[in-house]
Amino acid sequence: MLVITTPTGQIGGQVVDLLLASEEPIRVIVRDPSRLSPEVRERVEVVQGSHRDHDVVMKAFAGADAVFWLVPPDPRAENVDGHLLDPTRSACEAIAAQGVRRVVAVTSMGRGIEKGAGQLSAAHVSEELIARTGVRFRALRPAGFMENLLWQLDAIRGQGAFFWPHPGNRAFAIVATRDIAAKAAELLLDDSWSGRDGVPLVSPDSLSPDGMARILSEVLERPVRYQEVPVDAYRATMLEHGASEAWAQGLVDMAVAQNEGAYDEEHRTARPGPTGFRQWCEEVLRPAFLA
Repeated sequence: MLVITTPTGQIGGQVVDLLLASEEPIRVIVRDPSRLSPEVRERVEVVQGSHRDHDVVMKAFAGADAVFWLVPPDPRAENVDGHLLDPTRSACEAIAAQGVRRVVAVTSMGRGIEKGAGQLSAAHVSEELIARTGVRFRALRPAGFMENLLWQLDAIRGQGAFFWPHPGNRAFAIVATRDIAAKAAELLLDDSWSGRDGVPLVSPDSLSPDGMARILSEVLERPVRYQEVPVDAYRATMLEHGASEAWAQGLVDMAVAQNEGAYDEEHRTARPGPTGFRQWCEEVLRPAFLA
């Protein structure tokens, strides 16, 4: 039995789709089963509820061979550590109690950021919590998501620009969520691996934001520039869009850690995934831009 959290989410939904062709029984934890496609509902066992509910997780993990674990972001969370770590602690109890054999979890790329790096630090603590259970474990450590640019489509259309709190001329590690999902599905279906390890996930590119802007300009056939924003302005923007004080500060701390090189070591040594930034722009961003 393979148990999948966030089956309607950006990554979890793709994991489910990739697993449907297998013969493995699949169980999903979902708050609203109506959000699953008819094809998925016919194929999977549904445990209705939230992965944040201890009883729901305990029920879902019963008889599980492998679990895909992901705590999605919640910009309104009042405590970053609590948001990420409380459900992970419940999951760890269920892993031990139910005899789960393997876990594949999404954490984050980054070294030396166990404290003071906002969501990155909390993700690494969650990784440590799962590892301590003794379960066979792979922590997927993705770089920044290419899909984050989809939130800036209005700015790209209206201002011909996108905005991040990162230097324009410094390489910034990114990855497509499809590559995260593909690696997760591969590991869930492979019973041969053992031990505990991290798997950095990056694209085959080594692009700066300025380099991304050049590719965007070519793919969209219109000028697109990159504009670095100060972290204080970035924080203010997050608050204007409804983020809590804690979440916005966590994002600022994360951006500072990234600018100070938190991703650099793993970016240099990671085995890159298949999806390059230009390909992703052509296949995902351009259709969304034109829709």
